[in-house]
Amino acid sequence: MKLNYKTAEKALHAAKEKALSMNIPVSIAVVDTGGHLVALARLDSVYGVIDFAIKKAKTAVMFGVNSDLMGEIISGTGIHGYGMLNSNEGLLTIAGGVILKNVDGDVIGAIGSSGGTPEQDKQIAEAGAQAIG
Repeated sequence: MKLNYKTAEKALHAAKEKALSMNIPVSIAVVDTGGHLVALARLDSVYGVIDFAIKKAKTAVMFGVNSDLMGEIISGTGIHGYGMLNSNEGLLTIAGGVILKNVDGDVIGAIGSSGGTPEQDKQIAEAGAQAIG
């Protein structure tokens, strides 16, 4: 199964509900396996975090792991991490980007949240991922 708008919207809705329950104005982005934006919500967050949400999601889907785990991996690569971080118009390797999997466990995209603390962003994105997995 590929990520379609209906599935992206389901993940987005669950993440929005989590953010609203936490009273955190975030931006949430859902991308497909190519890192292309499928759905976006801006919950009265500041403009700059839209880009952060997209980059967190793109980071997760590009490497097939959550963005915070990719940050741990890159931190051990020394100078080679610079190239990885600056690929594809820049990546964000802090918590808040979570891969999306279908019921068979295949990666179909990713969801990113930005506007809260890294831990809050991760909780919000995970809520979206759990809604479809």
